[in-house]
Amino acid sequence: MLIHLHVKNYALIDEINVDFDDNLNILTGETGAGKSIIIGSINAVLGGKVSKDMIRTGCDSALIELLFYVDNNVVLSKLHEYDINMDNNKELLITRKININGRSVFRMNGQVVTTSIVKDISTKLIDIHGQHEHQSLLNKKNYLSLLDTFCGVNVLGLKEKLREKYAYYMELSSKIDHFMLDEHTRKKEISFLEYEINEITSANLIIGEDEKLKEEYTLLSNGKKIIKSMSEIHTYVNGDSTNMTGAIDQIGQSVRLLSGIKTLDKNIMNMEEQISNIEIMLSDFNRDINDYISSFELDESRYFEIEDRIDLINNLKMKYGDTIDEILKYKEEKEKYLEELINHEEHLNQINKEIIKLKNEIEVYCGDLTRIRKEKAKHISKLIVNVLRHINLLNTNFIIDVNRANKFNSNGWDEIEFLISTNVGEPLKSLSKVASGGELSRIMLAIKSVLAGSDDIESLIFDEIDTGISGKTAGLVAEKLVQISKEHQVICITHLAQIAAMGDAHFIIQKKVKDNVTHTLINKLDKESSINELARLLGGIKITDAVIANAKEMKDYAEKVKKIQ
Repeated sequence: MLIHLHVKNYALIDEINVDFDDNLNILTGETGAGKSIIIGSINAVLGGKVSKDMIRTGCDSALIELLFYVDNNVVLSKLHEYDINMDNNKELLITRKININGRSVFRMNGQVVTTSIVKDISTKLIDIHGQHEHQSLLNKKNYLSLLDTFCGVNVLGLKEKLREKYAYYMELSSKIDHFMLDEHTRKKEISFLEYEINEITSANLIIGEDEKLKEEYTLLSNGKKIIKSMSEIHTYVNGDSTNMTGAIDQIGQSVRLLSGIKTLDKNIMNMEEQISNIEIMLSDFNRDINDYISSFELDESRYFEIEDRIDLINNLKMKYGDTIDEILKYKEEKEKYLEELINHEEHLNQINKEIIKLKNEIEVYCGDLTRIRKEKAKHISKLIVNVLRHINLLNTNFIIDVNRANKFNSNGWDEIEFLISTNVGEPLKSLSKVASGGELSRIMLAIKSVLAGSDDIESLIFDEIDTGISGKTAGLVAEKLVQISKEHQVICITHLAQIAAMGDAHFIIQKKVKDNVTHTLINKLDKESSINELARLLGGIKITDAVIANAKEMKDYAEKVKKIQ
């Protein structure tokens, strides 16, 4: 549910903060006041395209924030999948900062995220239906998902199983292409595979040998430097033929001197013990140096042998994988493919049998999906017709038609069509061919009303869903919005008083000029102010006492209706 909207330096908005109600939120205002800017800002933070020109004049950036309360396990699972931090109060803050250079930065609870992540999450948080969004009803691709949403978990479970089978079916089908080669191409492929396999096999690779070779290569390539340094250290420890006294002799002399005076002062006894330990350690160190120098062999032939081996392994890595493990796995895959090509007829027959078996299993799932969809489609069609008649499309007939396509896919083999007749005696025709803009608005409302209990998206925005309606129809649409708001949070932009009166929270959007600068503002209205706004919607230029009384009566009636709904 959308809790809060914060917009700063966007279009005509200096800064606004809006706290939304749980149920039906109404937004009204004069034409051009900035209602579309409010919806535009919400769309922007949900990943919609925004021009840098939308940054308020004189500002370097714009900031939009949406705060949601998330109580949907699907959304929470998605957030966990994307490693988005959620605290115990289940609040999710989505922000978008639009910079003057045209770049944007999205964040979720402070973490920078991509536009695709925002879109993926937001589609499960909020659903926006505007004057143009109703055009989604004209796209047949959307019909199946709408129907399956109503069908619920039974269909979702079947579709999940079907997708797994279909993915394997497509994998096997693609394998067929590997075997449908002419004899010349097949032999050529076999020859190339044998070359690759032999090249890797002849290298006799051992996992981890490349790291060991690098260590030995580093040692040998720096052998002269190591021996030179170790020899110098040996001289410092032992001394040399030029009468240079080594550290061992000097430490030994110090031990003898301290031994002669240690009984004179107990502190000297401690010092004598310390330097005796140093003498022992230095003797051990001297033996280790002697052993190292004696055992070190600078073998040039071994150096070049390692260099050649490293070059061979690196060459194989360039061709077959970044590591020896990957190279050996590549070899295993090619050996398997080679065996399949050599015995291609046997494998082809085996795959064809598996495909036939899978196809039969898939068709069972498709048949089950069709049966459920057809049953639900009849039920939903009746419900939608009832709602359409309730909102004054009295002679309308509406059918969700489920037909079998020529082939199946991961969703089954069903093609869905929405058919409608808006006048008595007229045949059912495709929704995309006969519905007007106003009718599309009401049909979308009817569908949302029917799906209210099944659709798990918590927040719905209707942007001027009242387009093309008035009078009694407007009142009926208003009642339907109230009904939907019992299941979902609804935010509705309207220019009709009948709808505005039903709001649990009423906001007015206004355009004000201050110091020769235009600002768009949004404020929550109390009951009295809401009645005055209803009067403006009803009365036009002059607001009379009669219009005020009518507005008050409309508000009182709305309160009664909401208690009944």
